[in-house]
Amino acid sequence: MKSAVETLNPTRVRLTVEVPFEELKDSLDAAYKKINQQVTVKGFRKGKIPARVIDQRFGRGAVLEEAVNDALPKFYTEAVNEAEVNPLGQPEVDIKELKDGELLAFTAEVDIRPAIEIPDFSGIEVTVDAVEVTDEDVEKSVEQLRERFASTNPVERAAAEGDVVTLDLEAKVDGEVLPDGVAEGVSYTIGSGELLDGIDEAVTGLEAGGEATFTSQLKGGSAEGKDAEVTVKLSAVAARELPELDDEFAQMASEFDTLDELKADSRKRLENMKQFDQATQAQERVLDELLKLVEVPMPEKLLEDEINTRKHNLEHHQLGQMGLNLEKYLELQGKTEDEFLAETKEQAEKGIKTQFILDELVNREKLNVSQEELTEHLMRRAASSGMSPDQFAQAVVEGGQVPMLVGEVARGKALAVVVEAAKVVDTNGEAVDLEDDEAETEAAAETVEAVTGGTEAAEEENEG
Repeated sequence: MKSAVETLNPTRVRLTVEVPFEELKDSLDAAYKKINQQVTVKGFRKGKIPARVIDQRFGRGAVLEEAVNDALPKFYTEAVNEAEVNPLGQPEVDIKELKDGELLAFTAEVDIRPAIEIPDFSGIEVTVDAVEVTDEDVEKSVEQLRERFASTNPVERAAAEGDVVTLDLEAKVDGEVLPDGVAEGVSYTIGSGELLDGIDEAVTGLEAGGEATFTSQLKGGSAEGKDAEVTVKLSAVAARELPELDDEFAQMASEFDTLDELKADSRKRLENMKQFDQATQAQERVLDELLKLVEVPMPEKLLEDEINTRKHNLEHHQLGQMGLNLEKYLELQGKTEDEFLAETKEQAEKGIKTQFILDELVNREKLNVSQEELTEHLMRRAASSGMSPDQFAQAVVEGGQVPMLVGEVARGKALAVVVEAAKVVDTNGEAVDLEDDEAETEAAAETVEAVTGGTEAAEEENEG
């Protein structure tokens, strides 16, 4: 076999391959065997039809087509290895010549991973929010816990904000009761905003047995978006009572003996959360600065595939689960389709560029992923998917997605290397120490995953 490579642009090559006919022998034998198993010829047992009879009955062309389809992947792979290129996605193959008994010649155009030069990134500087937990933050946290332990008691008075009321609802559009417009025994907290617009004003001041009618635009159901005349009947009023903020509450709501201990723990939890947010912010901003430093030629076909993949996933998975279509989603977002496509293209370009740069860093820094790091990442991905670690691991293995997970962890480690080299200060001018420990690496992997958005197109080379 002879092959040559022609660079069409920094991200695409054309391979020209010539194969002597004798190298097709194994594929020709396999083609005859396959056709033998699929056809019957009177006078011959199945699987025992001579090659000359197959040629006469079904045509030599059918055999050659089958043989070439079988052989092409092998010869293409050999040409790729010989040219020392890193293909992305599937090639566009064109058979240029097929002379029976003499020669097979074909070309294969394919996107390739571009060569990337990563400059010194130690000069990157970013500013992040300072970790500050105020007394007000602590009080709010404790108050939220207090709300969870609130009790309700029936009262004989007019309903007021904060009360829990029991309601019957009936919605009419154009004077007709909607088939899905009747609900009974609905529990609702006045002021929560969890039901229809206008309902708070309608029920406030009503006593048990009271009734009111108001107009509201429906947020869902068979008449979504239409104005409906809603009749509400109030059957019960209950006041919410919050427990006293004292040591007894701390013992009931937590493992602590005193309210002061509970508040101290709340402060520590809030500090940990803000430190994690600060680390994520640092990673995102350092990554943005790194992307500015590096020129990355963008493979057009890869970008097109990635845009289509992201659009498909949004339409058929994320929006489908929410009961929305793309048109309704864009309406809620206040975006035109052109704006949406431009935004999707920008995100796809950033995801691909991030993946290329961090993969180059993985190779340059010789970063490896340990079994422990992969397991930790797998468990986090399992938790976010709602599956058990065993179920998620099985799905990953069966779907051939292990290389993808390894890639996510490795890129997280590469980003952690860049963050460690960068200068990170908070808004108070204080240096921020982001140690490259396991938690930091895992957080970095999460940051990379969010930016790449599960970029699939550029994974194919790794999986190959």
